Amino acid sequence: MRIIAGALKGRILAPVQGRTRPTAARVREAIFSILGTAVIEAQVLDLFAGTGALGIESLSRGAAAAVLVEDHPEALKGLRRNLANLGLEGRGRAMPLPAAAALRKLADQQERFDLVFLDPPYGGGLAQATLEALAGSGLLRPHALIVAEHSRREALPERFGLWQQQTLRRYGDTQVAVYRRETEEGGQ
Repeated sequence: MRIIAGALKGRILAPVQGRTRPTAARVREAIFSILGTAVIEAQVLDLFAGTGALGIESLSRGAAAAVLVEDHPEALKGLRRNLANLGLEGRGRAMPLPAAAALRKLADQQERFDLVFLDPPYGGGLAQATLEALAGSGLLRPHALIVAEHSRREALPERFGLWQQQTLRRYGDTQVAVYRRETEEGGQ
């Protein structure tokens, strides 16, 4: 798996054996096409990070910093190896916790994010549960974007809390939903 664009374009990410399902290159390319310049100088949270492909791609494209959350030991080892091999330890931080515990800890630390990626294992309702936890966490800046990758068999809500789905795209079995906070007037 390679970094698609930015300062680290073409660099290879170490794979992780076992339970991860890396985001396909064409899906990553589509996600970053949708995001455009929103990545630049962003504080990024990558939940269920796996190899760290989305968070690392963000850093390559100009994000200021990224917190990459992963609790599976083998995936975490690969994620840390990728951050080290790419010289990103100063801007990318691996957080070895389950997503729900990481959200609580980050909220306690009063962290705030401009861009959140979530790509949980398909099935089991983790995507929707994580969206709901994010909505009440206080971690999201008013202009933040949330990118939720999920199975096409799993429907995510068009709205949760103050967050409204802006885009829903399908790539084979994968769907990508992008959420933005509604303004006071009910628009975007």
